[in-house]
Amino acid sequence: MREGPPYYGILESEQHSDFQKRNESVNIKYKAALFAIASAFVLALSKFSAGLTSGSMAVLSSSLDSLLDIFMSGMNFLAIREAAKPADYRHQYGHGKTENLAAVVQSLVIIFTGGMIVYKAIDKFLHKGAIHYSGLDLGVMILSVIFSMVISTVLRKVGEKSDSSALKADALHYSSDLYSNSAAIVAIVLTYYTGITFFDLFFSVVVAFILLVSAQKIFRDGFGGLMDTNAPSDVEQKLHEIISAMPYPYAGYHKMRSRVAGSRKYVDFHLLICRDEKIDAAHKMADRLEIILAGEIKNLDTVIHIEPCSNPCGLSEETCAVRKQEGR
Repeated sequence: MREGPPYYGILESEQHSDFQKRNESVNIKYKAALFAIASAFVLALSKFSAGLTSGSMAVLSSSLDSLLDIFMSGMNFLAIREAAKPADYRHQYGHGKTENLAAVVQSLVIIFTGGMIVYKAIDKFLHKGAIHYSGLDLGVMILSVIFSMVISTVLRKVGEKSDSSALKADALHYSSDLYSNSAAIVAIVLTYYTGITFFDLFFSVVVAFILLVSAQKIFRDGFGGLMDTNAPSDVEQKLHEIISAMPYPYAGYHKMRSRVAGSRKYVDFHLLICRDEKIDAAHKMADRLEIILAGEIKNLDTVIHIEPCSNPCGLSEETCAVRKQEGR
């Protein structure tokens, strides 16, 4: 027998039905994460081999970043799987914040990696380590640029379509890889033609800087989800437009709150209904509004509190003082 207070959330049958509806979106996110893992593995192996052969710190630092990509994309895959689980007795709002937590961890690991790249590059420069570039280095890095562009594009599109904070964070990181790999290519070319090894140090620092900048944005977005930051302004604006367009006996709304947890967005507000309207009619209007909002804004959970309008009026839109003030 289950202990604790009665559970007034979604029934298990409704949870299962809702979970089935989200399966398609979840499967797409799974495939995107697995694609990123496989691509990062191929890149890490190629760049590490080329870096050991040439002794290039720029190439080795980029291979370290690709190894990190494998770890973080794998972590994102696990986070996405956990976040996709339906709400249960102990987690009645679902598990969406798992994705936000993964994004925060990802940003901290990126910051550490950036610091290590700078340290290793300076150490190698001070000790005058030999650097031997070859055509293999350049080929591997060009391949990295192409792979990073493809991976970041795929993850960004899937992340935006599914509102996945974990995939958006991964897409941002692979975008930084695109720039860092491009910087490594420039270092290879300049060092090859000039023989000045300082370029290797300089562009390794550039790589680290790009990583730190991307980490800052990933951390801010992920931590914001953990701290229940309100939904994006465009989402709140769309909520306002849809709610305000409701017909009589709707009289207004107030006390709106919103937050984001992973792919899910949550909003609650007080819906003002003409005080002379029947409770059944008011409840049906709230139900209809929830359906409209869910259809217009993806991954949205809405809670509406019905409240009688404080302005006395008749049972018609023409005599509603609130509606007249709104210019309706």
